[in-house]
Amino acid sequence: MCSGKRNGYRPPDFNAQIYTGPVPADRESPMAGSETSPSHAQHPSPTQKPNTCCFCWCCCCSCSCLTVRSEDAKRGRRKAQETRLEPFPCETCTKPTVEDIKQWSQSFDKLMKNPAGRNKFREFLRTEYSEENMLFWLACEDLKKEINKSAIEEKACVIYEDYISILSPKEVSLDSRVREVINRRMQDPTPHIFEDAQLQIYTLMHRDSYPRFLNSSIYRSLVQGGSRSSSES
Repeated sequence: MCSGKRNGYRPPDFNAQIYTGPVPADRESPMAGSETSPSHAQHPSPTQKPNTCCFCWCCCCSCSCLTVRSEDAKRGRRKAQETRLEPFPCETCTKPTVEDIKQWSQSFDKLMKNPAGRNKFREFLRTEYSEENMLFWLACEDLKKEINKSAIEEKACVIYEDYISILSPKEVSLDSRVREVINRRMQDPTPHIFEDAQLQIYTLMHRDSYPRFLNSSIYRSLVQGGSRSSSES
């Protein structure tokens, strides 16, 4: 509780008689002097600060910091992408037969089990800017073959950073339940850590991309080429 007499302050006596005579020269109001003195009017106190809105300043400062951090993160990810080799180049395979091409239109499973079929489907996904779905599926298949503990952990981290992390430009579309399971399992990853996510992406490609692939120019050219080959033979 502040005291009324602190710092020599004396509360005014409202019962006292008010003096209405002229004010002596040596007791002029300091405000009057400040109004008439040109030095006070033209030169503000060196300790005086501009009337800046603290809220605006803080917001601008925080936005600037966030922008810098975001740009740094983007540069770091871009550098990592430039230095990292293509994880899965197109698979080495033989030329598909006419029967293979026909079977691809009958079953998505047969398409995905055939290396030549995967290459053509991946080529189509690239035209739709969804190649990351196939890359993720291939990475999961590669992880399942790994038996070395340290290699499993390393590959699991790479897959997570490339396809699961929301900061990755190649993030695949997964629901929150699958993401929560992956986040828990990343404490001790196994070769099958992404099994649920892989199945979800496989289903997405089957239902969404596969029908368009069968109607694409890429697949139609395969069918036409196979038909010409069979007629020539």
